[in-house]
Amino acid sequence: MTIDQLYDAALRNMVAMLASFETRVPPPQRVPYKDSFVFRYTERTLEQAIVQKLARLVSGLHATRLLLNHGFFQEQAALQRMLDEFREDAMLLSYAAVRNEVTDLHREYLAALYEEEFDHEDPLTATQRRPIVPRRRIHAYISRIEGTHVDPSTGVAISRTLSKAYSGFVHGASPQIMEMYGGSPPRFHVAGMLGTPRQDDYRQDFGNYMYRGICTFGLAAAVLGDTALLDAIQRYRDEFEQRSRDYGMGVPADEA
Repeated sequence: MTIDQLYDAALRNMVAMLASFETRVPPPQRVPYKDSFVFRYTERTLEQAIVQKLARLVSGLHATRLLLNHGFFQEQAALQRMLDEFREDAMLLSYAAVRNEVTDLHREYLAALYEEEFDHEDPLTATQRRPIVPRRRIHAYISRIEGTHVDPSTGVAISRTLSKAYSGFVHGASPQIMEMYGGSPPRFHVAGMLGTPRQDDYRQDFGNYMYRGICTFGLAAAVLGDTALLDAIQRYRDEFEQRSRDYGMGVPADEA
């Protein structure tokens, strides 16, 4: 099995797991909109929110892989910032369900998540403003629950540092943009950076995100209380980890 075949299999597994999760929550309903309709989760439950975040996680992994394979590493890094947030959101919600402890933070998050973008057919006359739950509060909650090897304040600092580093790719900070510059003669590589020294780093980074995605599905499976499914995901996680190490990809130490 090649590394690409490993990733193909992992993505197929995550798609299948997502489909299984979808059947375990009330399905989206058709809601009238203008002269047609849109699909919405009308119950707006915590579990339905987890399914939606997992959907974005899997879609994002597919998209990240496309960017990686074509050498668009700046865009890959920007999308990985989004993947970090999808994963953190799924963890935030999953921990609440597993611990049977829905806090004010969770209620605020769900209210913001389910709020419609516009409250009027004419977007220019819309009055609402979507509230944003500060990412630092989500980081603090996850660090406190996980009981990491470092103290919670250090865990928050690490999460904030990683988030800021990837933000430079999202917002186009100069240090990150200059990673596109080089070669002989030096120039900006704007049609992909395959064959450059950046390639191995970003391929390694993508393997980490694939592994984290599998781990996130494992946590979500715990929400369902399905021990057979959870065991299957954990076995696959271990298999993916071992095969990744065989290819020299490795996984984050704190995820193993």
